[in-house]
Amino acid sequence: MNRRFAPFAMAALASLFATFVMAQNLKPADKPASAKQSNIPRTADGKPDLSGVYSNAQSIPIQRPANLGAKEFYTPEEVAANAARERRAAEVGVHYDTSQFGLGAGQSKTSATLRTSVIVGPEGRVPALTAEAQKIQQQRRAVNAEHQWDSAESRPLAERCITWGFEGPPMMPVGYNSNLQIVQGAGYVAVIQEMIHDTRVIPTDGRAITDNVPQWMGESTGHWDGDTLVVETKNFTTRTAIQQAPTSDALKVTERFSRIDANTVLYQFTVDDPKTWVKPWSGEYTMTKIDSPLYEYACHEGNLGLANNLSGARAQERRAAEAKK
Repeated sequence: MNRRFAPFAMAALASLFATFVMAQNLKPADKPASAKQSNIPRTADGKPDLSGVYSNAQSIPIQRPANLGAKEFYTPEEVAANAARERRAAEVGVHYDTSQFGLGAGQSKTSATLRTSVIVGPEGRVPALTAEAQKIQQQRRAVNAEHQWDSAESRPLAERCITWGFEGPPMMPVGYNSNLQIVQGAGYVAVIQEMIHDTRVIPTDGRAITDNVPQWMGESTGHWDGDTLVVETKNFTTRTAIQQAPTSDALKVTERFSRIDANTVLYQFTVDDPKTWVKPWSGEYTMTKIDSPLYEYACHEGNLGLANNLSGARAQERRAAEAKK
């Protein structure tokens, strides 16, 4: 597990609000201003330089809490009040030191935001599944309930240190190791995740997607729309899951990367799979540049949970068999 986290300075929130309000008012379909910005780094060919190590940790949930209804933005006063309540709850409710595992409050650099959720729009939530997707989900859950402890191959991919669904696309904030690196070169951009260290290599010349070999993270192609890198990804496997939903071969994810200042990238995405959800859904958040490298995510080292869970399942089976005798 990564034990390096940048400190979170609550006092800095107020000074950042002006920048982030501008970013948060953008809808996923909007285009950032095409005028050349002088306050962002650029490559030799004049494109915005997205290179850097970023944190995509957020202080907001992916889906909007139901009690907020259609409220998309907090006021600065509400943000301060929420932060104060969270600090008090952490002080009262902690029974052990989570910081030793890198899970303490404030151990990740979190971008300031007035949004109430990552998902945008009046609902602020993932749409309902189609009838067919609900059927597939129920079938998979039934099989999993009966066979989840059969072997290591029956366990989730993340538990087996193979891939992590939050890595995307779309890239979703997670509770820890919320860091990624963007490496930009002539004709390509690579996105490297700290969690399980998966890497996407994205051509930026707008080439067509081949649709030959389905992949867990799909096949991506990108092009520049003014100062925004637009990435379209298709050709996912039918076992790829997003927000625990079973996706189909029709899944398409569109991402937009816009560097809005020297330390911030606005990340916007739209998920469209008519076989899975009743309508497309979109989200956005800002990634904050950090002064640190990525660290090795040695997932397999000390992964005692997998072995212990399977060992416990075998012990239960032996007890059940003995009881029948």
